[in-house]
Amino acid sequence: MKIKLELLTLGVIVLFIAAFAYVSSTQNHEWGGADSQAEDVISDLTGGTYIPWFSSIYHPPSGEIESLLFALQAAIGSLIIGYFLGYYRALAKIKADNAAWKREGKV
Repeated sequence: MKIKLELLTLGVIVLFIAAFAYVSSTQNHEWGGADSQAEDVISDLTGGTYIPWFSSIYHPPSGEIESLLFALQAAIGSLIIGYFLGYYRALAKIKADNAAWKREGKV
């Protein structure tokens, strides 16, 4: 059973890499954020008369710094979510172990 799962995982990874390589080599990609797309849609809908009522407090000096801050934010969020998922998984395992010990009369 374990070997089948490993082969299946390996197959999925190979398919993902092949699909990524194909798509990235056959198309022209321009990576952009959703903010600029939203601005374009709002500008089209309002005919260019829309004035934002709020502006950002901090403007990063370059796009690289902005990307770094976004990646840092994503990493911190992932760590927090991972911590709580691990915590509750361990809590459930402890409860299951305690219930098993009670059934066996060891506690």
